Amino acid sequence: MRKILVLLSMSVVWCAVSAQNTFVLSGKITDEKNKELPGAAIVVSPGEKGVVSDARGNYRIDGITEGKYQVRVSFIGYRELTDSVQVSSNSTFNCKLKFVPLNLQEVVVTDNYAETRKKEETLNVEVVNDDFLRQNAGGSLMKSLERLPGVSTIDIGSGHSKPVIRGLGFNRVVVVENGVKHEGQQWGADHGLEIDQYSVDNVEVIKGPASLMFGSDAVGGVIDIKQNHLPVDHSINGEVNLVGKTNNNLLGTSVEVAGRKDWFFARLQATVLDYGDYKVPADSVDIYSYRVPLYKNHLRNTAGYERNWHLSFGIVKPRFQSRFFVSNISSKSGFFANAHGLEPRNVDTELHDKSNRDILYPFQQVDHFKVVNKNWWKYGKTSFTADLGFQRNFRQEKSYYTSHGYMPPVFPDTMSFAADLEREFDKYVYTGTLKASLEQNTQTTYTAGISSEYQENRIDGRGFIIPAFQQFTLGGFLVAKHSFSEKSLLQFGLRFDYGTIKTEAYYDWFSSPTENGSSYLQRAQDLDRSFSNVSWSAGYSYSPEHWLLKVNVGKSFRMPIAKELAANGVNYHHFSYEVGNPDLSAEVSYQLDGGVEYHSQKLAVGITPFLNYFPNYIYLNPTSEHDRLYGNGNQVYIYQQSEVFRLGGELHAHYQLLKSLQVGIMGEYVYSEQLSGEKKGFTLPFSPPASAIVNLKYRKEKFLFFQHAYTSVDYRLTAAQNNIVPPEETTDAYQTVNLGMGGEVKIRQQNLKLSLQVQNLFNTRYFNHTSYYRLINLPESGRNFILNVSIPFSGEIK
Repeated sequence: MRKILVLLSMSVVWCAVSAQNTFVLSGKITDEKNKELPGAAIVVSPGEKGVVSDARGNYRIDGITEGKYQVRVSFIGYRELTDSVQVSSNSTFNCKLKFVPLNLQEVVVTDNYAETRKKEETLNVEVVNDDFLRQNAGGSLMKSLERLPGVSTIDIGSGHSKPVIRGLGFNRVVVVENGVKHEGQQWGADHGLEIDQYSVDNVEVIKGPASLMFGSDAVGGVIDIKQNHLPVDHSINGEVNLVGKTNNNLLGTSVEVAGRKDWFFARLQATVLDYGDYKVPADSVDIYSYRVPLYKNHLRNTAGYERNWHLSFGIVKPRFQSRFFVSNISSKSGFFANAHGLEPRNVDTELHDKSNRDILYPFQQVDHFKVVNKNWWKYGKTSFTADLGFQRNFRQEKSYYTSHGYMPPVFPDTMSFAADLEREFDKYVYTGTLKASLEQNTQTTYTAGISSEYQENRIDGRGFIIPAFQQFTLGGFLVAKHSFSEKSLLQFGLRFDYGTIKTEAYYDWFSSPTENGSSYLQRAQDLDRSFSNVSWSAGYSYSPEHWLLKVNVGKSFRMPIAKELAANGVNYHHFSYEVGNPDLSAEVSYQLDGGVEYHSQKLAVGITPFLNYFPNYIYLNPTSEHDRLYGNGNQVYIYQQSEVFRLGGELHAHYQLLKSLQVGIMGEYVYSEQLSGEKKGFTLPFSPPASAIVNLKYRKEKFLFFQHAYTSVDYRLTAAQNNIVPPEETTDAYQTVNLGMGGEVKIRQQNLKLSLQVQNLFNTRYFNHTSYYRLINLPESGRNFILNVSIPFSGEIK
């Protein structure tokens, strides 16, 4: 009955929408020399209505209702262009396609969409596309984004990275995929994000407090991942990606096929990656007081694989669309055998060193299934969006059974879990968001919405660190934007959030001696906490010719997570015994952001400073205690809160030395200080040091048999980090050099996109202060050649 009512409601809305007046959008597509471009693809969104230009470059799109639209124009051999147009009658939109103009950064999407997003958002935004990701491919999507100023990662191994924006990471940065917040086991350092970087069209990185639109956890910023490109009507297209990396002998491929006929479209993609143990420029590492030799510079048991698939399909109408995204990310990877559990002497080196591609104990298996439904429809000047999502994250960590403390020396055969199952997490997430946007006039827009999320995380296995929990959040928001002119924008927003978290009691599966004999000790108690808060944001953007000025002030908040409230176990990857604090309050953040940018035909420069204040920042505080009965002798860490002040910013500048030669510099700096608590006067753990990239990039429209050829050199300078929180160690400064080159090659009628990277060209031995492996003096990966070949194809559906 509920489904019937929903269908009837949609039918009524559709009939009402269809009764509106419609107009025609037409125009002409040419190049910079006014040469007509026949066969260019023109897509109008929302609505995703598209056509192809005729023999003279002309096009015509019927059935356009009144409102503001984005027009995306693409043509093989030219840079895609996206711009906005206001339709209130029959309208004309002409455009000239050109080849890579100078922009503020060569890393951003070089079209009008990036410039428009920067002007429409009072926070600082970076926009990158699939070309950038291909040319800067790392071991994961987050490593690929690390080249952006203000973005770094916390790493463990070659393929597990967590995003950090301006020194804030974990549950202070929200990752959004197709409008739905990505939820896995992101509280763990070794728990990488289950995102396939080959399925991404573009990424928007919002730096600063974004809780207003994205809810709790967006204190530090947002990584907004989108798969929004649709094929033109009556067409089929796709791409084959081939990738290889020398450091860990990675081989992989990703194949995509998409098509559209009239109002229906579908897209299918599959990705397969296999890699071996990765190499470091060292023949041994220090694990506390024990020296571990490395066989041929390989980290034992860091091999792995990924098996991913994605399916999207939906209905695309001028005033209504519904898209479905279904995906499954599956991976298996080993943990560095000598560091897991701090038992380097017990590792069977002969077994591990037989092959650098096998996956032995200890290892992890992760399977992330996701379904997202995005709906959009428009009535008059009001548009509505509804995003629904379901996710299941299933994760297992396995290792040989080893008795610690009072655990039995032989694993009993009466347990409900296997002896090798160290930990298991099974998380179910249900998400819903409804938004309405009203264009009161061409100057003022109101957006109101409500969002909700329910999580249930179950646990299993012989090890314990966090209890099973259920979490519910509900929030409502209102955002108003007013444009005084095309150059001046004021934005204000208000949001209310309410959330609850319930953790379940947990008892050891083995008995421990007590004063009255022995008993099963309780590690976690039943806990029921609720939180509520009001967030707000106000910002102003002014963009006169050649300049962009913006300022934003806001308040954000974050609920404590289950680990912070109720942890009580060993974190093998942090080499610590962690204890939660059930009395933690919700974290609050106040931040002031600014930005000044200037761009001309040859010069682009900008600075984006920020100030940040936390009255009650939550952090993991190291104590002087060591737990030898249940924690394998690891140091005890307890979650606490303190008053924290932060400041910093990013600098970027680019200058066109010659027609084809560009030089640039990008830098970032973050300063943090605790103003209260036991660590008053200290910084925050894992604070990134100051760093800068000096870049030289040469572009040539045609070089030998390459079209749109480029060569790029990055010289990265990273300062020493002496401002630490014990037991962290100081980290020396270092410099690395990365090379990049590529272009397009045409073989008969087939285009190929080639990109080659050489990361850490001189095989420099250095330490990354934000890597968890820094604790055991493990250097970063050595020299790595990365080759990516993309083979696009297209056809017509009769």
